[in-house]
Amino acid sequence: MGGHALVFGASGITGWGVINALLSDYPTPDAFDRVTALTNRPLVAEDSGWPASKKLNIVSGLDLLSGEQAVLEECMRKQVPQIDTVSHVYFFAYIYNADNETEIRINVDLLRRAVTAVDKLSDKLAFVTYGVHLLDKFPFADKLPLAESLPDIPEPFKSKLFYYPQVELLKRLSAGKAWKWCDVIPDIVVGFVPNNNAYCLAQWLALYLSLYREINGPGAEVVFPGTKSWTIKSNDSNQDIIGRFAVYASLHPEWSAGERYNVADNAQWSTWSVKWPIICEYFGLKGVAPTDGPGPDPSVYIQENKEKWFEMEKKYGLKGGRVGNDRSLTIVSNFLMNQFDFDRQVDLTKMHAAWGSAKEETDVQGAWHVAFDRFRAASIIPSSFT
Repeated sequence: MGGHALVFGASGITGWGVINALLSDYPTPDAFDRVTALTNRPLVAEDSGWPASKKLNIVSGLDLLSGEQAVLEECMRKQVPQIDTVSHVYFFAYIYNADNETEIRINVDLLRRAVTAVDKLSDKLAFVTYGVHLLDKFPFADKLPLAESLPDIPEPFKSKLFYYPQVELLKRLSAGKAWKWCDVIPDIVVGFVPNNNAYCLAQWLALYLSLYREINGPGAEVVFPGTKSWTIKSNDSNQDIIGRFAVYASLHPEWSAGERYNVADNAQWSTWSVKWPIICEYFGLKGVAPTDGPGPDPSVYIQENKEKWFEMEKKYGLKGGRVGNDRSLTIVSNFLMNQFDFDRQVDLTKMHAAWGSAKEETDVQGAWHVAFDRFRAASIIPSSFT
């Protein structure tokens, strides 16, 4: 009999990839019998972009921070069918807060309440996979490529990240329990999201480059929206690679328990100078270097031309809700493409050794173009231009 997977943050970039892997019968059709996707905002299977599957159950609107722990557990017992059979938890929920102390408190509380509830409600719990995007102040410029064996980042930066308190929490919660855990650490996560997600860089670029193409025509040059970051070395992390490795690791506690893994698309690092032309090519545009300063900030450009975008929504029959609202104003694209201006390539030796013969890698097209294909299929960007 297969397991029951419960995914927190299922409609986010990484959570979506985990669900997609599970519903694609990865690694085998009988690995899981049930897949429960927990989403904050409403989502129906027809709009999710996931493969059709009888295994899937979507539960939306469960507030992990509302009420006492006993109240949360009762809500989960009532709203999550067969929660007493949950065997594997994939936790990719996250709530942003500009204040470091508040953000740490909120996100540690999210994880604590979620795992405590499942541990209480299911005696089948065997494994918890936790995912985090860990990049802030960078003290390891002399220790590249980055390996999992590096020490914690030094103070005062360490205390400003919720990652370390969450890992310590998992250690405490699992002590003396039958279930195990591991964590996966990506860089920029490349992928599709069915709901508007301000943290999804692929969504921003899909909207921006579609709009840029509509305004400037095919073949137009698009200057990269950064300067020094044009040549920095890094490894993108495609949602499909993350999802499949997270599932695979959760099924092999004999080597993954208590471990952390860099997770990325390819052992060979890349640069925006390589990726940007390939990304723009998808939209019939020419991506060029920032020779006289950076190009437009994608999110700012969209905001400045939002009326044109609304015209595109009508012209091409696109789904709305991603432009011109309080979820749309963001600094994410500038932060990830301009301010991340330091080499940070990662060592994937540990991940690839653990994955063994099941190891997968992909390239720029396999990450970015696949994500754009999914946005097209969901009618979030035009499938073709007129």
